[in-house]
Amino acid sequence: MTIELIKGISEEALKTLLLVSGPVLLISLLVGLLISFFQAVTQIQEYTLTFVPKVLAIFLCVFFMLPWMAKILVSFTIRLIENVPIYIR
Repeated sequence: MTIELIKGISEEALKTLLLVSGPVLLISLLVGLLISFFQAVTQIQEYTLTFVPKVLAIFLCVFFMLPWMAKILVSFTIRLIENVPIYIR
């Protein structure tokens, strides 16, 4: 196994990680910004006001995006397993 091969596998794994986790993190960020803006305007400083909407938004995002995320992860895993003979040379 060469350094270039390890670099390629690592690069593909990180791209897959960012692609799968990106939408959930982006939704969490947007909901957090909206809640913070709402808290700044109304001067309500309640901790559950930030926690509950974020959890609901993340749950809905994962629920709707799960088929797409699973497809990405399965295709990455299939490519990884198919290339095992190349890796062990």
